[in-house]
Amino acid sequence: MTRRESSNGKNRMQRGKLKGRDECKLCEHDVTLTYKQPDELKRFMNKLGKILPRRASRLCAKHQRQLARQVKRARKMALLPYEVEQ
Repeated sequence: MTRRESSNGKNRMQRGKLKGRDECKLCEHDVTLTYKQPDELKRFMNKLGKILPRRASRLCAKHQRQLARQVKRARKMALLPYEVEQ
């Protein structure tokens, strides 16, 4: 068995373990997030009002930090809730 093969004979690329990441949607379209657009920020939040992690939001590190900063600003200015009532 070679180094790149698993016990069943398929290499890792065929199983999908080493897939390349998709391009960040904000980088792709050259979009800047701002706290003044809470509807845009809500796209990256779950139903409880928490910010989605990078693997779920599919953002690059730069835009994930920008998203967190803008969501926190929007919450502070009461444009977004801190908690969602259920």
